[in-house]
Amino acid sequence: MASTLDNPENSAPARRRTPLYETHVALGARVVEFAGYDMPVSYDGILAEHARVRTQVGLFDVSHMGEVHVVGKDALAAVNALITNDLGRVADGRAQYTALCNEDGTIVDDLICYRLSPEEIFICVNASNRVADVAHMRERIRGDVTLTDESDDYAQIAVQGPNAPELLNRVFGKAAKLAPFRMKTVRFDGADCRFATTGYTGEPGAEIYLPNDRATALWAALTEAGKDLGVGPAGLGARDTLRLEMAYCLYGNDIDRTTTPLEAGLGWVTRLDKADFTGKAALVAQEAAGIPRKLVGLEVFDKGIPRHGYPVLSGGEAVGVVTSGTLSPTTGRAIALAYVPTALS
Repeated sequence: MASTLDNPENSAPARRRTPLYETHVALGARVVEFAGYDMPVSYDGILAEHARVRTQVGLFDVSHMGEVHVVGKDALAAVNALITNDLGRVADGRAQYTALCNEDGTIVDDLICYRLSPEEIFICVNASNRVADVAHMRERIRGDVTLTDESDDYAQIAVQGPNAPELLNRVFGKAAKLAPFRMKTVRFDGADCRFATTGYTGEPGAEIYLPNDRATALWAALTEAGKDLGVGPAGLGARDTLRLEMAYCLYGNDIDRTTTPLEAGLGWVTRLDKADFTGKAALVAQEAAGIPRKLVGLEVFDKGIPRHGYPVLSGGEAVGVVTSGTLSPTTGRAIALAYVPTALS
């Protein structure tokens, strides 16, 4: 394949747009490149959007996320052999947060797996890792299963905030009355949608996976139905500050192919007592030898805001590095995540 340098007029790959791109432009969004997509980073300011989600209800376009569908009589066992958590521990219709690892125990991605039945698993993957995740799974999956990358078939809208349950009830009726970390099929505008009570903000709400051609209509319906609930759009900037306040990991910052789930504080989704899975032997060995470093939360009391890449000092010496940092809009405190030696954690 020719290098892009061989064609100066086409030196960068074309950026993709979600079905809601024109809606974002009409709302005055500041659009940036993210994971190969033109995505809204903010509309009326990150602080305002952060507060909207914490106190009212915000709408996020997360259509850039990837979706993988695994079906077949061996689907449950096949997916379970790829991930650190144990889908055998949850019932049908439940969601489970987990990690996908290499043989050396390092993290390929963090995922949410939805166990629809033992023969059907729906997986949400990070946008930046979609191609790598699918290749990793296809290379290692075993059994009577079919794995399909359905990322281009879905738009995804996240509805998050304390007023989200009421807004979802207005649009979806009784179908929206679902306990956290569940998924079911609902109808909107004559189409089947996957309705999942999951999110990345720490607030109640849902993520709706729907056909691309229904995305604009659903966004409009949510906006109209939530006028008295304080509904409004929220971009990637607020999504990042919201998740960091909850100490949720961001792939590429806090976790990547140099970190293990045990180092990243994800031991709670790493079931070393289950049957073999990719990376288990390496993780068992790391636990036995002693985990060398851990991801911790920090608060900075001096002036200044910790940022990704800043060194962490102890006794004047660098002992770690900040992976994510911000000025928390909710608390007004400078907060960060960072890897430090276990003895200092």
